[in-house]
Amino acid sequence: MPNFAGTWKMKRSENFDELLKALGVNAMLRKVAVAAAAHPHVEIRQDGEQFYIKTSTSVRTTEINFHIGEEFNEETVDGRKCKSLATWESENKIHCQQTLVDGQGPKTYWTRELNGDELTLVSAQE
Repeated sequence: MPNFAGTWKMKRSENFDELLKALGVNAMLRKVAVAAAAHPHVEIRQDGEQFYIKTSTSVRTTEINFHIGEEFNEETVDGRKCKSLATWESENKIHCQQTLVDGQGPKTYWTRELNGDELTLVSAQE
């Protein structure tokens, strides 16, 4: 099992602007959000398949606690409440499906992939 634990400085975040666009976030707010999220500080604690992830940017700090394979509460990048389910996509990659609790909107997900000393986050819609 890979060890995601540590403090990470994201070098790359993929699809974030495209996701915000699909969620209907206006161009000015997208620009601010993308700039703020460009290089977040990420702290991950891991105990087997139990994870704590704290992501800090100049605009917002989010924290999630989850166990692989068990549903948990989360907020989408645009602040909507959802039920999320994280699973192993591969040996070094976690895939997390987000399902809105109320209302309509695109189905979204995120993945976090560990490649050596690099952590890549992809946020997208189906």
